Amino acid sequence: MKFLKASVLALGILFSASCQSNNKKSTDVTVASTKAKAQKKEKISPQDLSKYETAYFASGCFWCVEAIFESVKGVKEVVSGYSGGTQENPTYEQVGYGKTDHAEAVEVYYDPEKISFTALVQVFFGSHDPTSLNRQGPDRGRQYRSIAFFKNDAEKKIIADYIQLLEESGAYGNDPIVTEVTKFDKFWMAEAYHQDYERLNPNNSYIRNVSIPRYNRFKENFKDYLKEDAH
Repeated sequence: MKFLKASVLALGILFSASCQSNNKKSTDVTVASTKAKAQKKEKISPQDLSKYETAYFASGCFWCVEAIFESVKGVKEVVSGYSGGTQENPTYEQVGYGKTDHAEAVEVYYDPEKISFTALVQVFFGSHDPTSLNRQGPDRGRQYRSIAFFKNDAEKKIIADYIQLLEESGAYGNDPIVTEVTKFDKFWMAEAYHQDYERLNPNNSYIRNVSIPRYNRFKENFKDYLKEDAH
């Protein structure tokens, strides 16, 4: 845990690129990702999705968060989007520039017979720095804050108990965990070009310098959680 935290903090010093990079808006990227979104929606029908439970998390730029959760056994699909705020139909420009109270978030479809909500909470806390207020690596602002969403009292207790365990174990030294534990309300799917962004844009400077190193650290620390093709 401490190694992961130190590595995340170091990224904020080493790289000036951010999830707000203008590289996101190239025409080629938009076209490619629009196709990917269509393929993603076709890949799973509404009836298929009904077989899965959903979980919602926010832990910095959703490009990498999506890739991390999609690598986990028992996870069927992950969608990038916005949650935690009150504004209807938020856009990336509004969220990314702090004009809403939403955070970049992910919607995780998972099979509870293969992975538990508790395990997903462990993945969440183990793949970002929950002691960093309104920041992950080079990305700063409330839109990048750490949020663990719950849909019922059982999920709320799982999150609270795990935070207590982390704090009592001294996993982060004397640094308090600042993750918001928030009742889930609504998730807004992000624009097409954000879906599967890390996989489709491996040469993007932010992806190379921030997302992929973060993803690789996660894989190193959570080998037993990974799908076979994620190793």
